[in-house]
Amino acid sequence: MKPTLFVLAAGMGSRYGGLKQLDGLGPNGETIMDYSIFDALRGGFGKVVFVIRHIFEDDFREKIIGKYKNHIPIDLVFQELDQIPTGFSVPADRSKPWGTNHALLMGREVINEPFAVINADDYYGRESFKILADYLVSLENKQNDYCMIGYRLGNTLSESGSVARGVCEKNKDGFLTNIVERTYIIRDADGKIKFKNEQGEMQTVGENTPVSMNMWGFTPEYFKYSEQQFVDFLKNNIDNPKSEFFIPLAINNLINNDKARVKVLDTPSKWFGVTYQEDRQGVVDKLKELHNKGEYPAKLF
Repeated sequence: MKPTLFVLAAGMGSRYGGLKQLDGLGPNGETIMDYSIFDALRGGFGKVVFVIRHIFEDDFREKIIGKYKNHIPIDLVFQELDQIPTGFSVPADRSKPWGTNHALLMGREVINEPFAVINADDYYGRESFKILADYLVSLENKQNDYCMIGYRLGNTLSESGSVARGVCEKNKDGFLTNIVERTYIIRDADGKIKFKNEQGEMQTVGENTPVSMNMWGFTPEYFKYSEQQFVDFLKNNIDNPKSEFFIPLAINNLINNDKARVKVLDTPSKWFGVTYQEDRQGVVDKLKELHNKGEYPAKLF
C-alpha cells in the first residue's frame, strides 16, 4: 500500500489574503504546493488529503484540486474551531485555530495507512519526499514507530532575517529525543549560525544540526494518541486564546512517556519558503533554476 500525503492547508485563506491571491512562484505560475504534490507523486505517495476551512472550500476545489484530480486521488477534510471533544466549548475570545496537531486530527476518518504531514506553503525538495515515502512503506503493519525529515539547519535559513526552527536532539541510533523551539536563528557576518538561548545569549550551532520543518511520518494509531492529548491540552489551555496544540508538543509527550519513537531521517534537500516578503524573488529564482536544470518539466500538471 502506498502512503498518503496529508497537507496542512487550513491557514491558507488568511495567510494569502484569500485563495485568489495564491502566489504563483514557478515559471508558469506554479504554487509551492504544486511542487510538493508533484514530488510526492513521483516519490511514491498514493493519495493526498488536504485539511482546509469550510469558508474557502469552493475556491479550493476550483483553483487547487482541479489540476491534481486526474493525477492522484484527493480527499478534503475540514478544521474548524468548534471541532473539539464533548464537554468543552469554544471560548468567546477564541479566534485562533487550535494548531497543527488539531488540524492533523481531522484526517482520522479518511486515513488508514502510513501517512506524511507537510505544510502547504513550504518547498521541501524531491529527495525528502522519496526518503519519507520509502520509510513509510517500511512501517506498514507497525505501530508506535514514526519518523521526521531532519533538515540540515544551514539548508533552511533565510537571507532576509532570523528564523524560528525546531532544533532536534537524537540518540546514537538516530531516534529523536527532544525538540526545542528556537525562535531566533540567524547566520552572522562571519558565516556562523547562531541562536538566542533562554538567557538571551547568542550561541553557535552546527551547520548540519537537524531541524524540523514540519515534515512528519506516522501510522494511523497516532490519531488515537492525539485525541487523548488534545483533551489534556484543552483542560490546561482552553482559557488561553493564543495557545495551540502543535505536533512537536504531542511528539515530545509520546517520546518522554516511551509510547513511541521517531526516526530522524537526514535529507540533502534545501528547504525554502517565503518567510519574509523579501524572500519571494529568491524563491522565484530558485524554482526557475530547478526547471532549467531539468529537475521539473515545463508543466507540472
